[in-house]
Amino acid sequence: MDIILKAFNYISDLGATVMMPIIILIIGLLFQLSFSKALKAGVTVGVGFIGLNLVLSLIWDSVGPVTKILVDKFHLKLSVVDAGWPAAAGLAFATKVGAVIIPFIIVVNLLMLVSKQTKTVDIDIWNYWHFAFTGAIVMTLTDSLVFGLIAAAAHCIVTLRLADISAEKVQKEIGIPGISIAHGSAVTAIPITLLLDKLYDLIPGLKHSDKKSSSLQQKLGILGEPMIIGLLLGVILGIIVQYDFKKTGELAISMGALMLLLPRMVKVIMEGLIPISEGAKDFMSKRFKGSEFYIGLDSAVTLGHPTTITVSILLIPITLILAMIVPMNTTLPFGDLAATAFFVALVTPLHRGHLIRTLITGTVIMAIVLMVASYFGPMITETAVNTGFKFPEGASKITALTGGNWLAFIISQVLNWKWIGALLLAILTGGFLFFTRKTKLKA
Repeated sequence: MDIILKAFNYISDLGATVMMPIIILIIGLLFQLSFSKALKAGVTVGVGFIGLNLVLSLIWDSVGPVTKILVDKFHLKLSVVDAGWPAAAGLAFATKVGAVIIPFIIVVNLLMLVSKQTKTVDIDIWNYWHFAFTGAIVMTLTDSLVFGLIAAAAHCIVTLRLADISAEKVQKEIGIPGISIAHGSAVTAIPITLLLDKLYDLIPGLKHSDKKSSSLQQKLGILGEPMIIGLLLGVILGIIVQYDFKKTGELAISMGALMLLLPRMVKVIMEGLIPISEGAKDFMSKRFKGSEFYIGLDSAVTLGHPTTITVSILLIPITLILAMIVPMNTTLPFGDLAATAFFVALVTPLHRGHLIRTLITGTVIMAIVLMVASYFGPMITETAVNTGFKFPEGASKITALTGGNWLAFIISQVLNWKWIGALLLAILTGGFLFFTRKTKLKA
């Protein structure tokens, strides 16, 4: 068992850019693609993710300093520092739950597939840290590895079903066939988005005046081009933080580059995934007539949508304002402030690319995220101390906006009752699977 755990830990340490080509190659061979086709698909996806990460680094390099200036300008004096998702992931993997999370979640996913409770084959192994994070929180609360693993399993089960429900809608809007998004944090936006979408349909102003990014582009001409929108947003941010002309220009061009290059990197990933998708369909149609399977991916593949990028930039100052006014918030947004795109990754496709709806829903989600991240602050701080985590300079308490996950909050509250809570959680999870067994969002 120790050898197996060391092997999985080694695999997770390789990172997504190394793991993804290997996983895609193996899956391609399992679906009986030729070695050359499977290898080409794997390398193409790996190259696409490298390109995606390079483009996303523009956000951290360009917007990171802006967020620090904005925090200072807003004079935010909050007691818990947002250390960001790298810290949350590192903490999650460093716990006892994290040590076994990869083989454990693979088994849970296989059981779900065999019992026909999901169609998603979740190959996004790196992002299993979200399940480990929920388990680590519960283990800190209950001092029990067993309850931590139960929590991780429940989070995974709900995530896989939500990935199935949203798959067709995501495929249509993003343009990548045969996939679903099984990202443990991103999927929590799905119920909120669907509920608010129904509400928007009842509001005359939103119902009729809301615009998709594509129609906005047609009406505004060059001003509606994603690259120009990025340029203008960069200029506005530069003016707000009082950059000089040179720095404002650099920020504006970086934002324009982000809007132009991100969708192109997603297209490279899509190019690699299409042969795998087609091979999977052929394989499954021959052996499992009537069955359909999705390849579960990181929500990063959805970030190329112009609406997502535009809203994510607008959410940076909005989140800072929310930090000042949201009740019970003690979190100082910082580490994850440049990663707001991940919080609305699935909001855009479910709102069919509508800019205003996505922005409003994103604002609601960030308010919820701040409250939950603040609640988890003491537990994340305790976990950090127990695992020997090095705190950011000047921080005595930490949290992560990516840890502000309402699903993890519910699971942790239920499992606070230990075995009674475990029984209740099993009933709630089983009920969720039963009542959503035929739910599918039409494309």
